[in-house]
Amino acid sequence: MELERLMRIFFLLASLSAFNSIDWSMAKNSRHPDHHMHVGVILDMESPVGEMAQKCMTMAISDLNATPSQNNHPLKLILHPRNSKGQPLKALFSAVELLENEQVEALIGPQTSEEAELLGELGDRVPIISFSASCPSLSREKNPNFIRMTTNDNSQVGAIAALVQKFGWGELVIIHEDSSYGNGIIPDLLIALHEGNARVVHRTVIPPRARDIYVEAQLYRLMALSANIFIVHMSPSLASQFFIKVNELGMMSTGYGWIVTDGIANELSVMDQSALDSMQGVIGIRPYIPPSKRLHNFSLKWRNSFFTSQHHQLPEVNVYCLWAYDSVWALATAAHHSGATTSIEKKDSANKSAHLAAIPTRPTGSDLVHTILRGKFTGLSGEIQLKNGQLQQPQAFEIVNVFRGVKRIGFWTQFNGMTTRLNRSTVAVQSPSVRDMGSIGWPGSSLVIPKVQRIMPKAGKRLRIGVPIKVGFKEFVGVELDPVTNATTVTGFCIDVFKAAIDMLPYEVKFDFIPFTNSNTFMAGSYYDDLIYQVYLQQYDAAVGDITIKANRSLYVDFTMPFTEAGVGMIVPIETTRSKNMWIFLQPLKVDLWLVIGAFFVFTGWVVWTIEHNDNNEFKGPLAQQIGTMMWYSLSTLFFAQREKLISNWSKVVVIVWLFVVLILTSSYTANLSSMLTVHQLQTLPNGKAIGFPFNSTVDQTALINLPFKNPYFHLVATVEDYANALRNGSQKGGVSAIIDEIPYVKLFLSKYSSQYTMVEPSYNSTNGFGFVFPKGSPLVPDISALIAKLREDGKLHLISQNWFQNRSLFTNQDSATKVARLDSYSFRGLFLITGITSTVAVIASYKFRKKQSTTAQHEVADQPVEETFPPVGDIPSRRTSFKHIRRYSY
Repeated sequence: MELERLMRIFFLLASLSAFNSIDWSMAKNSRHPDHHMHVGVILDMESPVGEMAQKCMTMAISDLNATPSQNNHPLKLILHPRNSKGQPLKALFSAVELLENEQVEALIGPQTSEEAELLGELGDRVPIISFSASCPSLSREKNPNFIRMTTNDNSQVGAIAALVQKFGWGELVIIHEDSSYGNGIIPDLLIALHEGNARVVHRTVIPPRARDIYVEAQLYRLMALSANIFIVHMSPSLASQFFIKVNELGMMSTGYGWIVTDGIANELSVMDQSALDSMQGVIGIRPYIPPSKRLHNFSLKWRNSFFTSQHHQLPEVNVYCLWAYDSVWALATAAHHSGATTSIEKKDSANKSAHLAAIPTRPTGSDLVHTILRGKFTGLSGEIQLKNGQLQQPQAFEIVNVFRGVKRIGFWTQFNGMTTRLNRSTVAVQSPSVRDMGSIGWPGSSLVIPKVQRIMPKAGKRLRIGVPIKVGFKEFVGVELDPVTNATTVTGFCIDVFKAAIDMLPYEVKFDFIPFTNSNTFMAGSYYDDLIYQVYLQQYDAAVGDITIKANRSLYVDFTMPFTEAGVGMIVPIETTRSKNMWIFLQPLKVDLWLVIGAFFVFTGWVVWTIEHNDNNEFKGPLAQQIGTMMWYSLSTLFFAQREKLISNWSKVVVIVWLFVVLILTSSYTANLSSMLTVHQLQTLPNGKAIGFPFNSTVDQTALINLPFKNPYFHLVATVEDYANALRNGSQKGGVSAIIDEIPYVKLFLSKYSSQYTMVEPSYNSTNGFGFVFPKGSPLVPDISALIAKLREDGKLHLISQNWFQNRSLFTNQDSATKVARLDSYSFRGLFLITGITSTVAVIASYKFRKKQSTTAQHEVADQPVEETFPPVGDIPSRRTSFKHIRRYSY
């Protein structure tokens, strides 16, 4: 690229030198009329877009002259077209010639980004308006008078990424032109695809004037990689050559997917038929032009006026033609408001040695630019409003499919994403699935969305998977060598997880497990680091085992998502002690539960007394005696059967339900009190200084200085049995007081010795769990990570763990609570609700029943003749007679 830039500068200087010797005698010596504005137009007249753009601008001038508002003003635009033939140097030469010879006030149409970049050298002298140069590197910061009457290439990357995501393509290849136009979109496109969870696994760059043999060689490389999903960004002329070769090599068949950017999609209507036939099945993105009455009238006028001998049929008006038309209108409107006219005198023949530096700055140039940038009007292409010197992103992009013609299959908007249709305000009204996006014709006349084929660096190769040879904890990785057959058998939890993930891949991956051996088969401290380093050196294609994810290791290799729990645990013995608290009998229940139980005792006694005291002599007597009987009856339900007999069935129902509640409460109290009287307490601060530390541990010993021990020293242990023996002996007998290790190892140990030891999780250190190791940039890493997450969600990881760790999951919390939870009222709210409702209903029902009986008795007495009888004098009750005898004569 630097060599090409130097050559351009060289040719530019040469052309300017030649320009100095031009004979300007053919130029006009008279001054242009004051009320005319001369505009230079630089196009590639030999291209379909250039030819159509020139015609559109001519029609724009015609429409301007016919507009009444313009007839009232004497300003007229005069266009001076020049043919650049698509060559930047020729475009620059034409621009200089127009400035000197025709004294133009503005330039329209550097058609390509390369031409616009070169003409930018004139940007401080004259306004330059381009309707097709879309390279992101072109900006007003570099060229203050450059105006882009077209969209920036980066505006379409969101639509492309959304389309890739909608089709479910996780990997793809980008093919782009090696030019400022082709390279400019790549950074933002890569970011957009990455945000959509798509990965670009390869990029192919093709020079603008590449020969067929070069294009063919690049396509063969892509075929060797088994790539089948592509995004193509190049100029239409190169795209025509490219897709013809693609079709010839059979890459436009079933299973392939192609997406082209707007530079190609905008010119589908003017492409050669041979190129269009080679693009059957291609998906394209292009700006959506909303329909309008003005656009409809222009299309009718276009059909009636367009005719050239080079076209056998009328080409469809494309967006570049509309933007060229709107560019003329924008310039004319700005000149009308600013009053710009040609006022520079033509230099006489004595000043023939003019050169680029001698071209004066047009005094009206900056005014024209500011007026255009501030203007806002409705053109053929929709609302025209410029920001930062360029046309704003269109409200919507349309998605087209080249399949027996060019048809629209959907839309994309920045705020609503994919949609099948737009309302009148170009707002998406629904978000479709792929099936709703219309009938999409894919390469090979297929109607099925192509699936991504895995792109592997070495297709067909069996992966060499390094596995560690372990002394202990073989439940994670166990390597057995048959001395007779010399065959190696690799088993373990890590191996099963890896195989389960590989089996779920949508493509086949063949592999062999290779035990990693060095000079010392027994693992030294750097054993795992040596294994990882061999992966870095590509001696192994991956490493599988209980390999801890660490930051310093990630500098050399890539890790998958962890498939075990992260962190560090400390194993300590469980000691049994008896509580010596004299008030421990109150602790099983919380205060709120004690209060609720007491309240319900009183409530239940009151309910029984209310129902029974009218008819049951056991619940009668003086007030104090009745209160005592009520409380006695309720509280005695805790211990034995009551001596008071119940008469009412309602009270019996209440007592039965209450006895059930009492049974549950007493059982819970007894169980909780028993647990509290004999409590398992953790030895969280072990007596002694010796701490067990495993061989080859990834836990940094320097990070353990905050341990709750004074001057601890570390005792190395290797196997599960070593752990148990060291803890059993204790620090005083040559053993250890505690063992610190990663949580997976700790839980494996506790699955065998959970009754004697438990785990506490310290906060002073943590690790990231176990992961599988792959070389940097391996395409398997994201896929395996995603499948590990799926294994975890589906519960398969839990089942594999249970299979290896004595039906105890490696992911189940190993809680060893040192305190027994106290019971509260919330735990028994259901029981209290049942007895409360039962008691309330019984009281209400008994009251209504007694009231009904009283009413019936009164009616029976009223129906009988009244006989006044008086009791004998001796039978008249005294004041000391009980209350029940008084009620007997109350009638």
